Amino acid sequence: MTEIFATGIAMGESPRWHEGRFWMCDWMAGEVLSFSSSGDRRVEARVEGLPFSIDWLPDGRLVVTTPGGVLAGTPLAPYGAAGQPFNEIVVDRRGNCWVDMPGSMPGEERKPGLVSVVRPDGSWEQVAGDVWFPNGMVIIDDTTLVVAESHADRLTAWTLASDGSLTDRRVWAALGEHEAPDGICVDESGAVWYASVPQQKCVRVAEGGEVLETVLVDRGAFACMLGGDDGRTLYIVANRYGPEGAWDGVVSTKRVTVPRAARP
Repeated sequence: MTEIFATGIAMGESPRWHEGRFWMCDWMAGEVLSFSSSGDRRVEARVEGLPFSIDWLPDGRLVVTTPGGVLAGTPLAPYGAAGQPFNEIVVDRRGNCWVDMPGSMPGEERKPGLVSVVRPDGSWEQVAGDVWFPNGMVIIDDTTLVVAESHADRLTAWTLASDGSLTDRRVWAALGEHEAPDGICVDESGAVWYASVPQQKCVRVAEGGEVLETVLVDRGAFACMLGGDDGRTLYIVANRYGPEGAWDGVVSTKRVTVPRAARP
């Protein structure tokens, strides 16, 4: 059974655990929120337009994808890729921001998206194409980038080269039909938790695709993140959804056995 951690979310996305607090984005409210362990919330930043997602640079600055490019710091200031409406983001130990962009939106004719890197000097470039609605992103062991391809029902991996490029593209896990993995996170064993909007659940899978655990929710699971003081609380950001969009967001929690690891 899951427990309700937070309500009153217009449309929740991009959950994170950072410095003892649960963080997330409320897309429709245009807010970056953080929560104490007891659920008290505060607004950490405000962002105009969609999409936007968050992570942190090695120097501790908040970094945010926005419709106008990648922003960083407080207040949010231009960091790189001006004008590029990237979606998800994960930062590696060198300070490279790995970001992705869908090729089409839900309901449109499906087209491939892309993965790009925004470097600490502000330069950026596309590093992978032919990714089908790239969504959640994680880095395992500082060497492997895994991206959820929602329209391909799979998790795809690349090896991070020392020069900031991607090599050795491979299928990390082929999932069931219509699983549509969205937000993802990693545990200490190297397994990935993925959220599924159409299946209203979060699933823990091993590399290769073996299903290890499933947690059901009562609405679309958009993203998930392991956190809590011991890293063993699974935070699930879920929203009701339909042709008109998403609404009535909540954050649910479930205690799990294996703690969080990797990035973000």
